[in-house]
Amino acid sequence: MMIRSRIRILDHFPFPSPLRRFARSEHSLVLIYFEASDNYWRFLLCYDSPVNHPRISAVERKYWETTIGSMDIAVHPPTPWREFLTSVPVWALAVAFFANNWEFFTFATCLPLYMHDVLGVDMTRNGAFSAVPFLASTVMIPVSGFLVDWLRFSGRLSTNAVRKIFCVVGCTLTSCLLILMGYVGCNRALAVATMSAVMACQTLQFTTVAITQLDLAPLHAGKIMGLTYTIANLGGLAAPLAASALTYEQSTRSQWQNVFFLTSGILIVGAVVFVVFGSGDRQSWADDNSTDKIHDVLDRNQQEN
Repeated sequence: MMIRSRIRILDHFPFPSPLRRFARSEHSLVLIYFEASDNYWRFLLCYDSPVNHPRISAVERKYWETTIGSMDIAVHPPTPWREFLTSVPVWALAVAFFANNWEFFTFATCLPLYMHDVLGVDMTRNGAFSAVPFLASTVMIPVSGFLVDWLRFSGRLSTNAVRKIFCVVGCTLTSCLLILMGYVGCNRALAVATMSAVMACQTLQFTTVAITQLDLAPLHAGKIMGLTYTIANLGGLAAPLAASALTYEQSTRSQWQNVFFLTSGILIVGAVVFVVFGSGDRQSWADDNSTDKIHDVLDRNQQEN
């Protein structure tokens, strides 16, 4: 369904057909380049633990040892799978992350179509107009992160309170602006400004759903990341399909209002679930590192080596 809409847009693409064929044939090389670059930097900069990092400062090493414990991460403590998979805060975080990704991928995949069909933006300017909201998001992410850390480390608010406040405020503002976006009319400047505000407010929630895994259980954050990102990516898959189903017959303003109402509802549900069931506090099972278990892991590692 969405493919037909995209083909309809491509029919208006101003580039000559040879250039279009070049873009289609070379885009995979661009993706491979960025993936290789990403893996290169990870290989160069990432290490198993702060103790093994050759360029970390003594102050930062002490901070991480205080945060995750003095035990070297290379010991690989056993994962409390039962507690982890039955943890209500973990699943509440996954639901909030699902809602966040639903909104983000609705914009990432459908915004050019909305620009073209509803606002009447031709393809020569569609790319630039569609990029502005994501530029606003790029600027706001570090600002939101700085504000979160300022509130936490200054002692003004607990980590749990900060995570829930930012999740609720981000989801509420984003939902209201999404609904407003369906009624801005054909004023392109106002529409782009509203979209930019949506993406800027979305970063407030992102500082919760992408970071709280480290708050819940630092030593097991990777596994929590895997679970929550998997659930979140289901939202990224479903959002474009839902938008396509709602706008398949007619890609009009009223149909897109339904898309924005649905996205707003999902964001509110995600915020409510996280506030009621979520947490930013370290869980009781996060530091289940008894002496016997640690010695068993060390003995196993020595046998393997």
